[in-house]
Amino acid sequence: MRILTALLAGVLVTPLAVTTAVASPKPEWRPCPGNLPFECTTVTVPVDYSRPNGSTIDIAVSRKKATGRRRGVLLLNPGGPGNAGLDMPVEVGAFKPLADSYDLIGFDPRGTGRSAPVDCGLTDDQRDPIKIFPQPAPNGDISASVAYARQVAKQCFERHGRLMPHVTTANTARDMDRIRIALGEQRISYFGVSYGTYLGAVYTSLFPQRTDRVVLDSVVDPKGIWRGVFNSWGPGTEESFTDFAGWAAERDTTYRLGGSATDVRSTYLALARRLDTRPLGHYNGNLLRGTARYVLYQESTYPELATTLQSIRNGTFTPPPPLKFSSSFAATFWGITCNEARWPRSAARYQWDVLVARQKYPVTNGMSYNISPCAFWPRPSEPAVRIGDHGPNVVLVQNLRDLATPVGGARSMRVVLGDRSRLITADNAGHGVLRATADPCVLQPVMSFLLGGAMPGRDIACGKSLQRAKGLAQWPDSGRVGQ
Repeated sequence: MRILTALLAGVLVTPLAVTTAVASPKPEWRPCPGNLPFECTTVTVPVDYSRPNGSTIDIAVSRKKATGRRRGVLLLNPGGPGNAGLDMPVEVGAFKPLADSYDLIGFDPRGTGRSAPVDCGLTDDQRDPIKIFPQPAPNGDISASVAYARQVAKQCFERHGRLMPHVTTANTARDMDRIRIALGEQRISYFGVSYGTYLGAVYTSLFPQRTDRVVLDSVVDPKGIWRGVFNSWGPGTEESFTDFAGWAAERDTTYRLGGSATDVRSTYLALARRLDTRPLGHYNGNLLRGTARYVLYQESTYPELATTLQSIRNGTFTPPPPLKFSSSFAATFWGITCNEARWPRSAARYQWDVLVARQKYPVTNGMSYNISPCAFWPRPSEPAVRIGDHGPNVVLVQNLRDLATPVGGARSMRVVLGDRSRLITADNAGHGVLRATADPCVLQPVMSFLLGGAMPGRDIACGKSLQRAKGLAQWPDSGRVGQ
C-alpha cells in the first residue's frame, strides 16, 4: 500500500547578522545524478553561520532552465522537514507556463539527500514509521516510546554532534540565500509546500529585499512550532476521517463499511481494536492507525483505506511488507523540530496528554501528543525568527480540511504576514492544494501572481472541487518519505 507522508514544520530561530555580500565562485553545472533531466551543481555554505570562516558543507542544487521568455528563478521546497528536493523541477516543470517563465531551482536542504546528510544510525527496527511518528501502546502507555526517544536522541549526537545543532530552518534559509548569490540573482521567487511554507516565511523575514513572489501551499502555523503543530494532527485527522467516512458511507454497496459516517467510524475503531489483540503477522492496530492517517493525506487515496478496511473485516487482508523510513529523513526531521523549540522534559507530562488525547481523538489513539527525541535533545542555541508584516507579497493556499496542516495555521500565518499576504482556501480535504486541484478559482489567481505579479485584491474562498490531480501537472507530494 502506498503511504503518503506529509509533515510540517515550524518557526524558531532569530536572525544572525548575515551579510549577503558573500564571495561565491560561479557554479559549475553538470548533469544531475540519478538520470534527472537537467543540470546540477553544489554551493558551499558554513556549517555555523555565526562562524562564517569555519567548517563548511556543500548544498546540492538543480536547475531546469526556462524554456521561454525568462523572468527569473523559482526556488522550490517539497516539505518535510527531512525531504530532499533536488528532483522538484521534474514535477513542477511539467506545468508549461512556469517552465517557460522560470528557471526552476531544486535543492536538497542541509542534512538531506546529497547535502551533508545526517544519519542517526537507526536500525531497521528503529526506522519503523510508528516509532518515528510514535504510536502509544493500545492502552495509551508510552513507556516504549520514552525508551526509544531517549536512545535515538543519544545516537543522533554521538554520530552528528558537530552538524546536528545547525540543522535548522533559519540555516536552511541562509543556505537558500547563498544559492541565490551563486545563481547571480538579485531576488528569487519561491514555492513551498507544508514545512516548505514555514521555510519560505522564514526566508522572506531574514531576506525581505532578496525575495520576489512567494506562494505557500498547505501552511504551517508559525505560532505552533513545533509541539503545537504535532498536537494539531489529532483533531486534524479526526476531521479528515469524517470526510472519508462520509465518502465510504455513500459507497456502502461497494465497501460495506457502514451506511453512515458514524457507522464507518465504528467499523474502523473496532478493526483497530481487533488488530491490537490479534495482529495479522506484523500488521497490528497501530499500523492500521498509521496507514489510515497517511492515506488520508489525499482524497484520491480514499479507496485504498476503504479496501484495506474491507479486506481486514472479511479476513482476506494480506499485510504489505514492513515499511521503513530513511534514516536521513528521520534525523533531519528530528534536527529541525528538536533544535527549534523548547520541549517538555517530563515523560509524565506526555503520558497524561496522551491519555487525554486518545479519548478526544480516537482515530489516532493520542499519537500526536506522544513523546519524541526532542524531550531528550539539547536546548535550542538560537531564538526564533520573528515573521512579520514587512516584506514581499505572499499568496497562501489551503484546503479547509487538512489533517497535517489544519486551516487554522494558514489563518494564523495570514494574520502574522498582514496585508502583504492573501489567503485562498479550497473546500476540500487532504494535504497539498496545487498538486491536486484543477479548480480555476484556485489556479487562476496563483498563476496570475507568479506569472504576472498580480496580487489578489482580497482573500478568496473557493468551493469544493474534484481532486483528480491535473492541477499543476501533479505538483510535488510534500511528503514522500524515504525515497
